[in-house]
Amino acid sequence: MGYYETSFYGLLTLCAGLLASQPTRRNELKKVADSRRPATREDRHPEIYWYQVYALVMGADWIQGPYLYSLYRDEHALSERTVSSLFATGFLSGAVSAYFVGALADKHGRKSVCMIFCLLYATSCFCTVVSFLPLLYLGRVLGGVSTSILFSVFDSWMVTNFRALRLVEHGCDLSRTYATTSIVNSLSAIVGGIVSQLLVRITGTKKAPFMLSAGLLWWALQLIWGHWLENFGGKASEASKTSEKRSLWSTLKQPSILALVFASTMFEGSMYLFVFFWTPTIKSVQKSSGELPYGYIFSSFMASSMAAALVFNIVMQKRPFKYSRLLVGILLAANFCFAKLAGPKTEDATFWLFCLFEACVGMYWPCIGYLKGHLVEDESRAKVYSILRIPLNVFVVLSLFIAGDSKHFAKVFSACSMLLTASFGVVWAASLKENMP
Repeated sequence: MGYYETSFYGLLTLCAGLLASQPTRRNELKKVADSRRPATREDRHPEIYWYQVYALVMGADWIQGPYLYSLYRDEHALSERTVSSLFATGFLSGAVSAYFVGALADKHGRKSVCMIFCLLYATSCFCTVVSFLPLLYLGRVLGGVSTSILFSVFDSWMVTNFRALRLVEHGCDLSRTYATTSIVNSLSAIVGGIVSQLLVRITGTKKAPFMLSAGLLWWALQLIWGHWLENFGGKASEASKTSEKRSLWSTLKQPSILALVFASTMFEGSMYLFVFFWTPTIKSVQKSSGELPYGYIFSSFMASSMAAALVFNIVMQKRPFKYSRLLVGILLAANFCFAKLAGPKTEDATFWLFCLFEACVGMYWPCIGYLKGHLVEDESRAKVYSILRIPLNVFVVLSLFIAGDSKHFAKVFSACSMLLTASFGVVWAASLKENMP
């Protein structure tokens, strides 16, 4: 067993130990004052279909992760500049479509848009495996639109559904829901990394994970259609359009929201750049001969993320400090990772710094999700969430064009470190000025 495989199983063991220590819904049900009957194991979790769908759609996304760059470079034989252009096209597509995606979801229904996502992303998978440049670009365009939906509309549906069904009365907690969602995401990524590597090994082609991804999306579509309830944003009648625009603007100009926009742009932008640069970075410091086990490396990153989400769930159960202060700590830790990655490093140090950054990601998602869930109104949630992603996509596009290709990863990581330094300062100032949760 190699070093990366051993590290992965060690991280997986850590996750198993943390999982055994998790707070449960059954414990919360015992605390609900109006609960007349004891909780039983037969009680179906009211959010079970949310977790099932999220596992499938994120699995469909993650199973492509380890081999997207490699598919473009090795099987399609594209140049570094073309690959960078394809990645940038996806983010630019996400930026352009972000506002319209949120507005359509709030008006016509978030469940409906989530089903459209499954169809669009499956089509993107089919385009990605065809070695024809126009179709590859079409795949990135559809992928960008799909990503905008995935990281805004799904989240919006979940929060509104949580409040509409009063799930607090059923022993649920929004903070724990976000943490569990992050854990489900990490599990999907871990399984996706291993499955993608097995598929490539068995089939001999890096196109296989994308075909399986399309199948998972079709499965998710069936679950959404059959088990999700539709929810909408505010009614957009003629009499209320002006007040709705004012409400949207008043939400976006709040110092706390602006701080979250800046922090999420810097952190998530750094995360997406990490996705593009981690493969060439670790190859540049590789000591061993032969091809690196990308599936195990990727799954190790996701195991680190899952372990951090599990820690978040345990620690934040008792709210020892504010979520905004936790976000500052996460940004500081991420800044440390990129500062170290920008300098000289060994293969082992590079791997573990990447794992530490992924641990930051594991805590970041439930933390930022909880903050947005409390600061944004349900009426325009999908629209606001989509708008918040516009500067993120623009940031990544500009970064990829400035970087040019994967050879300049050290300069990119150095820039990410400086921007993360600014972001935790902004969040800290906003938390002092406003009563952020």
